[in-house]
Amino acid sequence: MRIQERTGAGNNRSATSAQPAMGERLPTPPRERKPALAALAVLLILVGALGATMLVLRAGHRVEVVKVTSDIQAGESVGDHTTSVLVADDASINYVKWNQLAALKKLKAKSTIYKGTVVIGDMFASGAELPAGKASVGVSLKEGQYPSGIKSGDTVAVYRVGDTGASGSRASSPSNSSGSSSADGAPIVEQAKVVSVKNDTDSTISSTNLPVTLMVDSGQAASVTAAASAGQVALVIVPGN
Repeated sequence: MRIQERTGAGNNRSATSAQPAMGERLPTPPRERKPALAALAVLLILVGALGATMLVLRAGHRVEVVKVTSDIQAGESVGDHTTSVLVADDASINYVKWNQLAALKKLKAKSTIYKGTVVIGDMFASGAELPAGKASVGVSLKEGQYPSGIKSGDTVAVYRVGDTGASGSRASSPSNSSGSSSADGAPIVEQAKVVSVKNDTDSTISSTNLPVTLMVDSGQAASVTAAASAGQVALVIVPGN
């Protein structure tokens, strides 16, 4: 009887030890990875980002138009001083489309157009339009009669000066017989706007003179023209540029 009891006690201990101890976790099977689902999630994120970008870009219909990259003076063409920009299309604004640039270059600015301006058709015309009370005068200047670096848009004073090679002209103008500026030293025009300056590179014909077009008051045009025809005009850049 004692042998059987011991044997039974041993069996009981074996059965008890097979059970998991308190606090121990049962082993879990390894998780199954699904790369296809991960790739699909990434694709959906990319599609969503692209869709959001397209919605932003198409929030307003945009068109490619002309913008000037430097100041354009009255009577000048835009030349090559242009670039393209995208703007929201607006039927009420007469934008000059980028594909109309060739036609735009044949037109002249009605007034000064400043760097960075988006061009509209109303700024240009087939011929330069002068403001009321203004006149356009051309002068041909020798070296020494104009400051170095003179350019379109500059504000200059116009002086009448003597010319040793034009004694006949000085004789017909007693106030200039001293070979200097006018008798009181005052300029013919205190402030004139330089509309254009034509350098040698602008023409196939080389010249020692510099053609300059000035915009002056209508009442001053005759005096400037008379001095220019005698070769007695000199320009000085003054404040106002």
